[in-house]
Amino acid sequence: MATANNNNQDKKPEHTKSELEIMQVLWKYGPCNVRFVNNKLNEKTRTVQYTSTLKLMQLMHAKGLLKRDDTHMQHIYKPAEAEQKTKHHLLEKFVNAFYDGSASSLVMQLLGNKKTSKKEIQLIKEMLDKMDKNL
Repeated sequence: MATANNNNQDKKPEHTKSELEIMQVLWKYGPCNVRFVNNKLNEKTRTVQYTSTLKLMQLMHAKGLLKRDDTHMQHIYKPAEAEQKTKHHLLEKFVNAFYDGSASSLVMQLLGNKKTSKKEIQLIKEMLDKMDKNL
């Protein structure tokens, strides 16, 4: 039974880097038209042609990654899934693939590769304390 569940999770559409950039804009600003998304992509990443953004968003809609409201003159797109749910799924796949499902191995790697500030360490401690109380 557990294997069937994992297979269902694996059948979710994979997000490309460009798709995730579009998702970030939609998560930050809410439902948007293609022109707005394209303008935001051009502000923060690289030069992206409007037609490329349009085509990619149409493909994302076809894959079920985006919902589209076409009751207006311009189509308005929004993510089909909540930001946290998508990030949880992607992180789970990443941890399973690279850390054999071990969250602690991932955390140790993260903390070992980057100079963590005192503020970040304090936030991590608070989060762990809160998690410990809920067990």
